[in-house]
Amino acid sequence: MRHALELAAVAAELGEVPVGAALVRGEEVVAEGWNCPIGESDPTAHAEIRALRAAGQVAGNYRLLDTTLYVTMEPCPMCAGALVHARVSRLVFGAPDPRAGAAGTVFDIVRSPALNHRLEVTSGVLEDECRELLQTFFRARRG
Repeated sequence: MRHALELAAVAAELGEVPVGAALVRGEEVVAEGWNCPIGESDPTAHAEIRALRAAGQVAGNYRLLDTTLYVTMEPCPMCAGALVHARVSRLVFGAPDPRAGAAGTVFDIVRSPALNHRLEVTSGVLEDECRELLQTFFRARRG
């Protein structure tokens, strides 16, 4: 999660919402991403999606079995759906998203019995640091 926080700081430096994600298999980071929908003019360029895309390219496969995604903020519905489709095994996130969290806060897409895959979820890891990074970013934006 510390690495994901470093990636989130990169997003903040670029003027993006500070969210970072690291996809891990065993002890190895296989892919990473940070938010950049503004810079890329791409509404899907969330940290999680970018990490999944990079991992798929490395693996030569869209199925990312036996992986854990560490992300600083709870995934939105789009990202949660992508995690399910990619067959990520586990999700670890820091701060919950009270507006659009899709790993238990508002929705629970990643554990929905209606879908063909469910993720193990661990929430609240380094939550204070993750929340503080987000709050600092938004306080500065509001002036």
